[in-house]
Amino acid sequence: MTRQVFAIGPLSQQCGCNIETIRYYERIGLIPLAERRGRYRYYTYEDAERLRFIKRARALGFAIEEIRDLLRLTKSGSDDGVDACADAKAIALSNLNNVKARLDDLKRMEAVLTDTISACDRDIFQGCPILATLSGTYKTGEHGQLTPKSM
Repeated sequence: MTRQVFAIGPLSQQCGCNIETIRYYERIGLIPLAERRGRYRYYTYEDAERLRFIKRARALGFAIEEIRDLLRLTKSGSDDGVDACADAKAIALSNLNNVKARLDDLKRMEAVLTDTISACDRDIFQGCPILATLSGTYKTGEHGQLTPKSM
């Protein structure tokens, strides 16, 4: 029985992953080196499954090294599913904490942008409050309010 192989273009379409991204993942060892025939790379069904795993993990915000660790766990998971699951949970909890921190940062950014944009409608600034904030002439307070920056 011959195994199913894909050239990089069809693999890219099937997995919804950019060709350059596939090459990058191959270069850094997230997916195994493709079999080469002439100028073309050929990937297996297992490579496609691994690529889908990586893509789903990236969509959830996992870093490359975390994905590498999770992939290792998928291999070792058949030996001891409990330990693999505990390790995967620890990685996922770490990622969740990172996501929460990014959400906090995004909320702060939203407050600053909201206040800065609304300051455009007030006549308290000479010039543009958005540009003043970005240039450092004004700073944002703890709750996003604009105040002149002391020199």
